[in-house]
Amino acid sequence: MFRPLTVQQPTELLAFLFASLPEVKKNKVRHSLKFEAILVNGGATTQFDHPLRPGDVVSMRSEKNLRTCNRLPAAMKIHFEDEHLIVIDKPKNLLSMSSEAEREKTAYAFLTDYVRGGNERSRARIFIVHRLDRETSGLMVFARTGEVKELLQANWDQGEKRYLAIVEGGPKADSGVLESDLDEASPHKVYSVPASNLTRHAITHYEVLKRNARMALVELRLGTGRRHQIRVQLAEIGCPIIGDEKYSARTDPSKRLGLHAWLLKFRHPITGKDLQFESPLPPELAKLF
Repeated sequence: MFRPLTVQQPTELLAFLFASLPEVKKNKVRHSLKFEAILVNGGATTQFDHPLRPGDVVSMRSEKNLRTCNRLPAAMKIHFEDEHLIVIDKPKNLLSMSSEAEREKTAYAFLTDYVRGGNERSRARIFIVHRLDRETSGLMVFARTGEVKELLQANWDQGEKRYLAIVEGGPKADSGVLESDLDEASPHKVYSVPASNLTRHAITHYEVLKRNARMALVELRLGTGRRHQIRVQLAEIGCPIIGDEKYSARTDPSKRLGLHAWLLKFRHPITGKDLQFESPLPPELAKLF
């Protein structure tokens, strides 16, 4: 353990740790970094060349927190946490919250156990701010109080949410806007239908990043946050997401849905600080390009 260190000049994380902790063996520093024991401004990182700016605070998890962190599934990474909120990387095929069919193996359940330190009598809670489909991987935010949940949700549209999708074929134009009216009445599938009092308007901005003969890598920025919005709209223009049989996909080269929430930007509801988090495309999807 070491006391929090404040960065005085631009540098990289590992170099800063070596310079600031000359009494600690370099292998031990590398080991701490590898196993997410090092925090930068409250968020864990394993990136040795993580850029540091003046005013950044570098600290280390306590032994208790390290033991607690080990209660999470290996694929669930915590990007940031403080007393107000937690930002995670949700793995594929994990529900955001419980359903009638699954109540225990969910992101919500795992994080609740995490904040309670495994103590079932603890009153510590987390609150869902938004959701990702079971099949979608990527960045999610949970609040640690009801007040923070309400503040985040009230200003959620002011933040920025970007996804990466691998689609069959690809949009004809390299960029554009998808607009449709969605019927969300069915709990299992969403439909694009003519506008009515029962539909919700959906807007998605897209840009094609890469193409090949069979598929395309597309970045999507949400203008609205409707259920299955991206999946429905891409299928509607004839390029469904790979692995998305529900919305007419015919191929499944990665044995999973080709959708990943890769970037999240929002203002911290209590401190007012602008936060940005990034999660690279998972290897099983990245290898396709």
